[in-house]
Amino acid sequence: QITKVLFFFFSSRRRHTRCSGVSWARRCVQETAIRVEDPSENINPGEIAVPSTYTGPKLELDQEVTREWVENLLEYMKDQKLLHKKYVLVLLQRIKNILQELHTLVDIQVPEGQEITVCGDIHGQYYDLLNIWKINGNPSKTNPYIFNGDFVDRGSFSVEVMLALMAWKIHDPNCIHLNRGNHETKNLNKLYGFEGEVVHKYDKTTFEIFGSIFQYLPIAYCLNRKVLILHGGLFSQDGVKLDDIRKTNRIMEPPEAGIMCEALWSDPVKEKGRHPSKRGVALGFGPDVAEKFLSENNLELLVRSHEVKDQGYEVEPNGKVITIFSAPNYCDQMNNKGAFIRFNGSDMKPKFTQ
Repeated sequence: QITKVLFFFFSSRRRHTRCSGVSWARRCVQETAIRVEDPSENINPGEIAVPSTYTGPKLELDQEVTREWVENLLEYMKDQKLLHKKYVLVLLQRIKNILQELHTLVDIQVPEGQEITVCGDIHGQYYDLLNIWKINGNPSKTNPYIFNGDFVDRGSFSVEVMLALMAWKIHDPNCIHLNRGNHETKNLNKLYGFEGEVVHKYDKTTFEIFGSIFQYLPIAYCLNRKVLILHGGLFSQDGVKLDDIRKTNRIMEPPEAGIMCEALWSDPVKEKGRHPSKRGVALGFGPDVAEKFLSENNLELLVRSHEVKDQGYEVEPNGKVITIFSAPNYCDQMNNKGAFIRFNGSDMKPKFTQ
């Protein structure tokens, strides 16, 4: 079982109390869907001085991010030491260059005999993230991962989670894949702790740069043309095809409705048909909706996250929809397990680890 470690920012908990109920989610997506400007375009990390007392990992503008560098960073942050702002900005600039080249829906072919691991929500639980890699191995070409959104908020180590994920992605873009969740958005970051954490550890400008980077994250991955991975779920209209997702402009804060909003926010329900969402945003989609969507797109399975599950995962009764959640003891009070899924390219059948 994944180690249960989580600490809260008190400001985040107070905000959560004020924003309970379904109305909070609707308010969080009501901001006009416009592109957030990237402050990093006006910043040169090379001009930032690093004090001689700093003993952590260093990364110059043209320096390769090696496997050893990433592993040193993970160990350094494990002791709750901060990577210097200069090197955070270098990572942010490099990850932007990688993410902006990706499509909104990314297709991945898992070779026969090779496996890929899919993880759900992490929510700032850095030590549980490290434990996933302890159990299942660090990311590599032969041990790739997909993290299905909600990297940040709630937990107190969202910065460390993001730096770890970005560092692996920069080291080898094919060893780790990052999908956007509903918490990789500006408004939720204000409510649930990531903004406060980044400002406390660095400054407001660094938070704004993180926010601009989130816009470049894909919103869907498709494995071997069989398994679709979205953070939330399916759509309010029939007939949505994979090409419709590919053509969706993601480089913005999510709108109140449409493919991007619903991909990030929707949930499966047991009843057939479509239903108002318990969150007040997007919808609840029934097993018949899932089966029709999968059939029309020649897919076998939908993997999504977005909801805490007692066992860390849940397979819907029709076997066509799986929820995966990788943050154990969520919010330091749920006593849930965390889990991840492994798919082998030979058959693409899910295998669960708790």
